[in-house]
Amino acid sequence: MTQATVLPVQAAPVPPGDRPAAFSARDGLTYGLLGLPLAFVALPLYVIFPNHYAKEFGMPLAMLGAVLLGARLFDALIDPLLGRLSDRLFARSAAAVLRMGAAAALVLALGFTLLFFPPPWARHSPGALANWAGASLVLTYAAYSALSVSHQSWGAMLGGNEAQRSRVVAWREGLGLVGVVLASIAPVALGLPATTAVFFAALLVGWLAWRRAPEPAARRQGHAPAAGTLWRPWRSRAFRRLLAVFMLNGIASAVPATLVLFFIQDRLQAPPALEPLFLGSYFLAAALSIPLWLALVKRLGLARTWLAGMVLAIAVFAWAAQLGAGQSVAFALVCALSGVALGTDLALPGALLAGVIQADGQSGQAEGAYFGWWNFATKLNLALAAGLALPLLGLFGYAPGSRDDAALTALAVAYCVLPCILKVLAAASAWFLLIQPSESVTP
Repeated sequence: MTQATVLPVQAAPVPPGDRPAAFSARDGLTYGLLGLPLAFVALPLYVIFPNHYAKEFGMPLAMLGAVLLGARLFDALIDPLLGRLSDRLFARSAAAVLRMGAAAALVLALGFTLLFFPPPWARHSPGALANWAGASLVLTYAAYSALSVSHQSWGAMLGGNEAQRSRVVAWREGLGLVGVVLASIAPVALGLPATTAVFFAALLVGWLAWRRAPEPAARRQGHAPAAGTLWRPWRSRAFRRLLAVFMLNGIASAVPATLVLFFIQDRLQAPPALEPLFLGSYFLAAALSIPLWLALVKRLGLARTWLAGMVLAIAVFAWAAQLGAGQSVAFALVCALSGVALGTDLALPGALLAGVIQADGQSGQAEGAYFGWWNFATKLNLALAAGLALPLLGLFGYAPGSRDDAALTALAVAYCVLPCILKVLAAASAWFLLIQPSESVTP
């Protein structure tokens, strides 16, 4: 068994003439800035939207879970096709990718507006509101995915060794975390209309910066993707192993992301003014931790550093399960420490995937296919988290505003204990599928 088919940590050697130039801070800013509005819109979609529709419009949790499950499943299913489209556009030119990105950005702005500002006639009927939310989510998710897949593929095509690949991803995800921090504060501080205006401006600036980003060398080759490219990632054992770990870890993160505002409002019974503090400290800590994790990558490698982040997350969420009403200071510390753990989830899996693509010999040929399936897994995690966690909470007697002990216990188990179990499974998978095989392979 060759190393390329076993582990994504080491990439295949790159001939000296094909090695990319050093990735400068300016390169990182121009490429990564689009990550800010993409992450800015992701927080309202994945965290604020369920709470907003349940609290403001009174949508039942079971119905809300069904809407989210259906919309996210649709979104997940189209991601591989969007990846195939991305590969075709890259085969034409970088300009073709940028034009598609501009169209996707316009549709994304429209979908976001429709989702958070439903017309009055839809608000007075649960069925009409569910249909409106479902259609708006589908539109928004599709545009978001088209833009994300192309942007991620662009970064993967820039190539480089482990350190450079992690820097490329870190710029994108680090600026994305800035967007998330803004998105966690803006709705409370400015209101949703002003937040939407900020998002529009950030999306425009991000796309304009992307136009000035370093172009991947692969786009100059002009080769059309071969037939069967869509399914090529599944022929890679390294990709299948990495994706298995990514999915287990991803659903462990998606469940608390869906439930965090319910936990803050009902389990902790914290005042609304503290919500931006909790969310902001979580994402700010993640952003600040990324340089530390990247330094650790140089000593431990990508896979072992990711495993360290998982272990930290398990310890933090085990502590969070003990918290109750009034323990806001302790929960702020939980948010900060779990944010530090989040830094590995953001910066390292994408760099590992870029290494898989290089090791599989698919650089400049099938990045869109790989990231299409990668985002499929991400969306499937989010769909399962919302589609299962919310209805199950309703089944066990929890509803927004509950103060019943049994209901709050169910909320704590769903928010803290279930993610810990899933993280343990993800950590074990990372050890046996990513780390151990590399140590048994002879170079």
